[in-house]
Amino acid sequence: MSSPQLPDAESSGPMDVAKSVTDITAWLIGPARKASPPKEIVAGLIDRLVAAGVPLWRVRIGQRVANPMIGAWGVIWTRDGGAERYTVPRSMLSTDSYRGSPFEHVIVTRTSFHESLENLREGHDHPVLFEQAATGSTDYLAIPLEYGDGSVQAGAFTTDRPGGFVARDIALIEGLAPAIAAALEPAAMRHSMESLLEVYLGVGPASRVAKGNFQRGHMTEAEAAVLVTDMRDFTGQSERLAPDALLDRLGAYFEVVVDSVRAEGGDVLKFIGDGVLSVFPARDSGRKDACLRAARSVSRAFGDTSLAETPFVAAMHVGPVVYGNIGSRDRLDFTVVGPTVNYVSRLEGISKQLDKQAVCSEEAAALLPADMVRDLGRHTLKGFAEQHTVFELRTSAGA
Repeated sequence: MSSPQLPDAESSGPMDVAKSVTDITAWLIGPARKASPPKEIVAGLIDRLVAAGVPLWRVRIGQRVANPMIGAWGVIWTRDGGAERYTVPRSMLSTDSYRGSPFEHVIVTRTSFHESLENLREGHDHPVLFEQAATGSTDYLAIPLEYGDGSVQAGAFTTDRPGGFVARDIALIEGLAPAIAAALEPAAMRHSMESLLEVYLGVGPASRVAKGNFQRGHMTEAEAAVLVTDMRDFTGQSERLAPDALLDRLGAYFEVVVDSVRAEGGDVLKFIGDGVLSVFPARDSGRKDACLRAARSVSRAFGDTSLAETPFVAAMHVGPVVYGNIGSRDRLDFTVVGPTVNYVSRLEGISKQLDKQAVCSEEAAALLPADMVRDLGRHTLKGFAEQHTVFELRTSAGA
């Protein structure tokens, strides 16, 4: 794609810039703000800036979020690739990639940052500018985007035109900063809320809460495979290991289990001490598919060699569960309850008693391939008067 034909910089005056700002602002605070997702807002903004004669090469608009896992997210646009979403891990904000960068300057000082990329100096200019120059950019402009809550986000614009941006380009981009912020803030707030809910509730439950299912007592019944995992000898490890080493081991275990559950379409609902409660909704595919996904997630977790020194057990059952909010008038917890959940917690105790890595109920075993399960006979489960048939759930690590 070739660079757009630019209006003559000598003949473009304040009236030309003001008209472009007015026209693009009307779109940003009108149709874009009301309905468009961030990627479409950025793409539409770029289309209008290019049509107004700004020779854009790359654009990145970032949004910092209050999320313990994600430091920022945003949209990056390139002339050849269009607009795409990206995320930045929270750990990145403490590295040299961010410290001293143009984005940090903009956010801290609330002022623009402009520098030519054609004559950068090693040891003086930030590495981010060298990275932009390596892509073919000749000039770099970062602007502050101030939100209504007082936070400052940042937008970075580059061109590949020899000589860089002209004064008209800079005036136009900076003049649009308030409207860009107004258009993106509602979408950013929605995304921040949804991502934060996902961190603490899981993807499925977060979606339910975001859609308004958050009143106390609001319940939804569904069929699901329920999986509980629990570390072995956690009390002993707590006594033997230093607190930081224990937390590292616990974190590594949680990461493997959570990644395995999510890889098979499950939702991690709770961390209960060293235990993890996960559900695999049956949806349209039925109980059999839910059980298969849960069993595959168990195999994934036990197959991870990084947990060789962190033994744990798993138990699975299938049946009806009730999703809902329980709690007091001013404190709610989104969880699953019901006999299926109670039963799988009893199975988890049997797995340790029988010294088996993973077990499942008779109902779940009936839906799994014969080579994935082995009958362990009838056993007494805590809280149940009658004995129940328990099956070993074979894993690649324990088969």
